[in-house]
Amino acid sequence: MNTSLKALSAAAILFVSSATIAAPTLVQDVRVFDGERVIERRSVLFDKGVIVDADFRGAVPRDARVVNGAGRTLLPGLIDAHTHAFRFHELPVLFGVTTQIDMFTDIPSMTAAKQAMRSGRNAARADLFSAGTLITAPNGHGTQFGIAIPTLTRAQDAQSFVDARIAEGSDFIKIVMEGGYGFKSLDLATVKAVIAAAHRRGKLAVVHISTEADARAVLEAGADGLVHLYTGATADAAGLARLARSKGAFVIPTFTVLESMAGAKDDDLLAIPAFAGMLDKDGQAPLKARYGAQAKPALLVAPKAVTAAMLKAGVPVLAGTDAGNAGTQYGVSMHRELAALVEAGLSPAQALAAATSAPAKAFKLGQRGRIAKGYKADLLLVEGNPAADIRATRQIVEVWKDGESANGLRDGQRQLVAKAAQAAQGGKGQALPADGRISQFSDKRLASPFGMGWGPSTDSFAGGKSTVKLAAQPALPDGQVPLAIDASVMPGLPFAWAGVAFMPGSQPMQSVDLSAAKVLRFKVRGDGKQYQVIAMSQGVQMPGASPFTAGPEWTEITVPFSALKGIDPAALTMLGFNAGPQPGDYRFEIADVRLLAQ
Repeated sequence: MNTSLKALSAAAILFVSSATIAAPTLVQDVRVFDGERVIERRSVLFDKGVIVDADFRGAVPRDARVVNGAGRTLLPGLIDAHTHAFRFHELPVLFGVTTQIDMFTDIPSMTAAKQAMRSGRNAARADLFSAGTLITAPNGHGTQFGIAIPTLTRAQDAQSFVDARIAEGSDFIKIVMEGGYGFKSLDLATVKAVIAAAHRRGKLAVVHISTEADARAVLEAGADGLVHLYTGATADAAGLARLARSKGAFVIPTFTVLESMAGAKDDDLLAIPAFAGMLDKDGQAPLKARYGAQAKPALLVAPKAVTAAMLKAGVPVLAGTDAGNAGTQYGVSMHRELAALVEAGLSPAQALAAATSAPAKAFKLGQRGRIAKGYKADLLLVEGNPAADIRATRQIVEVWKDGESANGLRDGQRQLVAKAAQAAQGGKGQALPADGRISQFSDKRLASPFGMGWGPSTDSFAGGKSTVKLAAQPALPDGQVPLAIDASVMPGLPFAWAGVAFMPGSQPMQSVDLSAAKVLRFKVRGDGKQYQVIAMSQGVQMPGASPFTAGPEWTEITVPFSALKGIDPAALTMLGFNAGPQPGDYRFEIADVRLLAQ
């Protein structure tokens, strides 16, 4: 975001704060979903950030702002019960999410959010209740993001480890039991010790799992909640639900991210103009990405069955998106999560409760998640009746955070996005070289016709120890100079790598519009092992990848950009050729790398 756009956003925030906090607000003759049930017609009065009267019947207070509620529904502000609040902090409130329950973020961000909440200066952002640093094993899930975090190795250290998280400000304890995707996992004895340590300090202990067996194990160990369900075609849904019920646990299915894993794209939130108009290219990119390269709807059979069984057994089901992952975006993805819960068997009213009163109760968040006297005036007004049609939550009229209208914020965001789009239309994409060639290798320089050129790329920023050496080779008969990549991929990370990267911008990871290119073409030879072409684009945290094999003879490889799932060529930040993730020594050569229009 450039300086002028930031200034506009700041001005919008200032306008909202000064214009709306002074007067009480009366939403008149509106349908109310109070967090548990629907009341067809009421008037709700709030002032100074608190609901004064949830069934107001008197004369309109002097100087009150009156909002017409006819044909509309007033809801508590939505609570996303599973996010990772690392970025896009301005977005949730714009889409009606006024509280985030964060399952892992950096400590400075958590601390800053808590300070803003305590000082009463958090009207422009969702309130945050956070696990802070999750509890995982060395090289476990959560260590792959390039953030140095403490890890736990022994059950006997569980209490001191939990106490350290509480001292940092963690509101609850989030535990990872995940052995898939090459991750190391905490063992069950250590998980049990952490749960017990959290309970000794009066803190909830919730657990990330990805298999039914692990779900059963952690529930038996006393976990207060499952923060994910798992993908699969089969499940003992009734048995797992009975166990959760007997243990008094809750579940957060996180369908939005499970759908990403299953490659599902059925519900395109960006097709809603009011939503797309508040997300710039950077904000839209995560929604366009998916973890699953191909649609595999069978993977959603298990979580849907388990959710339905949990509901039938009386287990609290909470709405959480796992925002921060591919296929999700803060705030806006809650509207998909609500629809997915209904598709899994919840009634619209039950889904609304899953995003309001249920998470407030499960995580003991105090007076929020309900429309009742004395409760926090975090509110969402929509056209229509979402208790009859859940997609009515997408027809947002107004959002209030701490009793202040977010309309100024929403209007300001639309202006930001519109100006950014106009600027992008006025500019031109990067022109491709006449022959498309971006490799200009020599023994003096690994150059390119635009951008920073080529350089080594390893997993060192994520704490890995892999290494790589790059060396230009004698020219081929066609005059092209190959580049030899000698990589040593070291154990220790689930996604270890070493290779070479091309930066198309004038600065590291600067995005460049390469939409003129439809395919990447290159020549390769090597040791017969499999490698990956990877690409990154603005706003996407996980690279798109396509495998290739480097055989003993020179071979020409063509990779369509469409094969690099989730990557937007109009905002490309990096292209890479990597060895890994299996440990070992690798050698391959590339030459004549081209970006071509066809």
